[in-house]
Amino acid sequence: MSPETPSPTLSAIYIYPIKSCRGFAVNSAELDNWGFRFDRNWMLVTPNGRFITQRDVPQMALIETAIEAEALHLKAPGQSGLELPLSPVGGTGMEVEVWGDRCLAIDQGDGVATWFSQFLGIECRLVRLGEAYNRPVKRRTTAQVSFADGYPLLLISEASLADLNQRLPEPIPMNRFRPNLVVSGCDAYAEDTWQQIRIGPVMFDLVKPCERCVITTTDQATGRRESKEPLKTLATYRRNKGGVIFGQNVIHRQQGKVQIGSRVEVLAIALASSISVSGV
Repeated sequence: MSPETPSPTLSAIYIYPIKSCRGFAVNSAELDNWGFRFDRNWMLVTPNGRFITQRDVPQMALIETAIEAEALHLKAPGQSGLELPLSPVGGTGMEVEVWGDRCLAIDQGDGVATWFSQFLGIECRLVRLGEAYNRPVKRRTTAQVSFADGYPLLLISEASLADLNQRLPEPIPMNRFRPNLVVSGCDAYAEDTWQQIRIGPVMFDLVKPCERCVITTTDQATGRRESKEPLKTLATYRRNKGGVIFGQNVIHRQQGKVQIGSRVEVLAIALASSISVSGV
């Protein structure tokens, strides 16, 4: 970026403690080995260990999470509150599967499983990362990822959402895309060209456009799907060979702390993009 060009700014940070359940915004966050601390450290699985997401169970969007006083607090309509300790406690090891990756997790017990099963109407169990958890990012030998789909972090710019909303019949909020990092002060889809950025003391590699799925069509406030948007519109102008694209998958190079309001320094830019932008 030229010296005259204003630098983008980190405008929001989101953490989702339980994969596919509701997340929350924070002013700052610590990056550990797997991504933001406590982000997707828990996951719902079938009795045989396969991961469960909003793709199949959209009402997972109604399960609220909060971290307070060294505990993960959970709420869901019609359910009494549930509290889980943040510090790892003893539990039974359970092999689980996330997109073909087999990992060792810690089962959180029958009482917790009953709470989720009653609300969702399916038999399921809650697991969390344990000391033996190991899940390398594909094609990266050193980077690790939690129970997120494939990469530790997801970045989207406010301008990209604003551009999309101009094309949609009805605007949608950022939570449809469940990002971790939201950036302001750049052009729409500028993040497509970023290869490496720095926020505070932490360097990040933007390694792959995020291929979007049916979760983006779920209203995160109601847990309902009432249209094919935004996928229908995105498919007309945001595609690559992998599918419909929105946002960038990100890997952090070191641990550290980032906070909103920080400058996003673009260190490297790609010369070309593989994303079709017809109709822009």
